[in-house]
Amino acid sequence: MRVLDQIAQSPFPLIALSQNPNYSSSSIVKGGSFFGSGLYKWLVECHGFLHNVVLIVSSVCFVLYLSFQAKKSFSKLSNGRSHIMIAYYGCLWLVSLLSLAWCCLQAWECTRGKEVAWNILSLFTKSGMLFLEVSLLAFLFQGSYASGPEALARTFGISGLVVGLDIILKAVYLFGFGIPLFIDSNGQSPHVKWGLWVVHRLVLTAVYGIILFMYHSKWRERLPARPAFYKYISIMFILNALALFACVLNGASFGYWLYGVTNVCYHAFYLPLIYVTFLADFFQEEDLRLENVYYSEMKDAGFFDADWE
Repeated sequence: MRVLDQIAQSPFPLIALSQNPNYSSSSIVKGGSFFGSGLYKWLVECHGFLHNVVLIVSSVCFVLYLSFQAKKSFSKLSNGRSHIMIAYYGCLWLVSLLSLAWCCLQAWECTRGKEVAWNILSLFTKSGMLFLEVSLLAFLFQGSYASGPEALARTFGISGLVVGLDIILKAVYLFGFGIPLFIDSNGQSPHVKWGLWVVHRLVLTAVYGIILFMYHSKWRERLPARPAFYKYISIMFILNALALFACVLNGASFGYWLYGVTNVCYHAFYLPLIYVTFLADFFQEEDLRLENVYYSEMKDAGFFDADWE
């Protein structure tokens, strides 16, 4: 009995249990609450505290910002009657909620039994963000703020075709060949997965590079004369070029780290960037237009006649 008491009081059985691959920190609640262990696993395990907090805080802040601006934005969109802006704002809301769920459920990537759910959530989240990205590029090549139903159908038709083919290709990798595209592990990911990401990033880098070239060529007049668009294209070109370089170096620790950094930056800051680039100017222009209307009405009513006397 004395031997059994010594074994029970020894810390080594607990250490051995924690090294068991079937061990889960949330399955043992002795010495701490279940909520505390679950919160620790959610924030700290898998990718680390800084990785998870940056993603969660950025996504929560952006959704809160959209919520606070929702009433004002709906009013301006209904007055402006721009089909492209209305549809794009709705897509931004949908993708923002998907991104919020993706950022808050990072622990699924490292949880046994959640691999399929994580891959499906990642597939829809990344496809939604890609849809916004491609549709903005399709709009950019039109050269102006088109608002008619035909422009909306053309822009979203091109985006839907590209994203649809992308979803089919990734679904074949995921469910046809059983390749976990969205589960990253240093040194253990199949090379065919990184080959797909190399092609994906290469295409995006080439597209953004072509647009940057157009801004400095005789075809510049075909693009909108807005500094915000040029800054957006420059940022996305640099981000995709870094991600491409990281995918090429997938076998090295630095490449894996760089890929993680670019992935965090994309999910944390892309949606706010696209809002500032595409929608913020539209809402500000509506404010200026309303101010001009109010000024004209007051001038016609004679409010400013005293200024000329």
